[in-house]
Amino acid sequence: MGNLSNNSLAFIALCNEFCAAIEHSAESTSEDLTKEMLRLLPRIYITATDLEAEDDENVYIDSYLDEEKYESIRRIIESIYGEADTFLEVFEEDMKYSDTPIASSVSEGLSDLFQVFYNFVETVKNLPSESIRGAITAMKEDFENYWSQKLCNLLRPLNSIRYHYSFDF
Repeated sequence: MGNLSNNSLAFIALCNEFCAAIEHSAESTSEDLTKEMLRLLPRIYITATDLEAEDDENVYIDSYLDEEKYESIRRIIESIYGEADTFLEVFEEDMKYSDTPIASSVSEGLSDLFQVFYNFVETVKNLPSESIRGAITAMKEDFENYWSQKLCNLLRPLNSIRYHYSFDF
């Protein structure tokens, strides 16, 4: 992975650490998973914010996560959080046109981020080192256009679970 910035290397490592935590979430309590997500997500956000476009040429991030694995992970996380999984989303585009609150779920948000990071990590593993810079550029653009808001939206309910919600479901 020669010639990558320290920040790019840190970003790859954080994405990998997030994926490992999610893949092992079945072994976690809601308290432990929440603490881990609140430790990782802000770091991923800050690191992604500081990513520099490493290459003029974007690399296509392949899809490695199939729907079955996505759904399995989502269901595991949903069962970990129980009724605390659902929260009202205020930063949903459709909210402008709705008279009723829009519900969202921690499990779906974490699964969506897992899909983004898993596909990125798997793509990077299979790329020649000189092409990884293009994958970083693609992730930077995807961060700005898609998953940065999703990540931020998850911090509020996770914070609420961590500090204001009883874990005695």
